[in-house]
Amino acid sequence: MDYYNSERYPDPTAYAALSAIERVERFRPLVYICSPFSNGNVEHNIENARKYSRFAVDKHCIPIAPHLLFPQFMSEKKERETALFMGIVLLTKCAELWAFGSTITSGMTMEITKAQRKGIPIRYFSEDMEERI
Repeated sequence: MDYYNSERYPDPTAYAALSAIERVERFRPLVYICSPFSNGNVEHNIENARKYSRFAVDKHCIPIAPHLLFPQFMSEKKERETALFMGIVLLTKCAELWAFGSTITSGMTMEITKAQRKGIPIRYFSEDMEERI
């Protein structure tokens, strides 16, 4: 993108229009990935959360999945409430919450309720990433 046209004359209108298009194309909203973690098969749930995060990237979003990050350095048994609190702080920075799967856990319920109270849009998806309306 150049400020000058092909004949090397300034072209501010075209430059402004192309700059605006580029900014829109670069914009990627933060989406909060809400899916089961500690109930059931944790390894399976972690793999699903990774898959859901990749799905968000493919939809030109930036996924925030605290249940993938915090267990790397926090204890689920000892620090669950702290991790949930930190996740809610991240949720408030997101444009949407995406809830995945047919099982809604107690942690997910808390996240969904907080999103509703904050007016954050919620989208529901199946485990196969098909949106449910």
